[in-house]
Amino acid sequence: MLTVVIAFAMNVLIAVAKTVAAGITGSASLVAESAHSWADAGNEVFLLIAERRGARDRDRRHPFGYGRETYIWSMFAAFGLFTVGAVVSVMHGISALTEPEEDANYLVGYLVLAISAVLECVSFIQSIRQASAGGARFSIHPLRFVSRTSNTTLRAVFFEDAAALVGLAIAAAGMALHEITGQAVWDAIGSILVGILLGFIAVFLIKRNGEFLLGQSAMPATRTEILTALLRRAEIDRVTYLHVEYVGPMKYFLVAAVDMTGDLAEHDLAVQLRKVEREIEEHESIVEAVLTLSTSDEPSLTP
Repeated sequence: MLTVVIAFAMNVLIAVAKTVAAGITGSASLVAESAHSWADAGNEVFLLIAERRGARDRDRRHPFGYGRETYIWSMFAAFGLFTVGAVVSVMHGISALTEPEEDANYLVGYLVLAISAVLECVSFIQSIRQASAGGARFSIHPLRFVSRTSNTTLRAVFFEDAAALVGLAIAAAGMALHEITGQAVWDAIGSILVGILLGFIAVFLIKRNGEFLLGQSAMPATRTEILTALLRRAEIDRVTYLHVEYVGPMKYFLVAAVDMTGDLAEHDLAVQLRKVEREIEEHESIVEAVLTLSTSDEPSLTP
């Protein structure tokens, strides 16, 4: 939530500054960057809604909770980035190619881009900190963690901030080439490139949210951690099947086939299975656990 709030505050400030600068300079690249920042600010609203609605506890109508609703609202944010950011930027760039703008007020443009870069870095640093902490937990590179994590709001903010910094560099290059060559085509190309960049990021975010809505297995490290925890239980002798699926950010649905210790009667065995399930579900990340019995010929799983 803190990451999203910081990103929202920074994007609103940046969007206002870019919009004013775009009006003063007439730069196509700055117009594209203004659309980009307003799209990002709007997306943060969707992400804030996603965080609140996805955090609700499960009920009778939703036994797995509301975690997957996070991916629905994040999908809206990704579509917003595509339509408002990417499409508007590309269309404005194409329009600027056919109707070249007059010389821009370069000083104002460069100043706004520099201020925007500083503000974007504030938000991006917070995203990097969270990504680094997650990567360290799973012993993977932070970038790999962000692309694979079930925390869709972190992924959205991280890649939007990264795209924003690259977009600022593109806009600055477009303005600089316009100033050096006197050809407004470079500014228009900068606008188109910003739009293409945003489109690529939006499609990636849409794809990842779609995968989690369809059903995504947990990371191998998480699966190994859960398998190890099961085998540590005194009631469980071995595990022959394990399925761990995301039902929300860092929330799991667990299905396992286990061989219980001892030789209990059928009724007592059923009671013990239900008891172990309830104890597993006491973990904050396990929304629901379903245990079934293994057969003697099934191979055992090892961490």
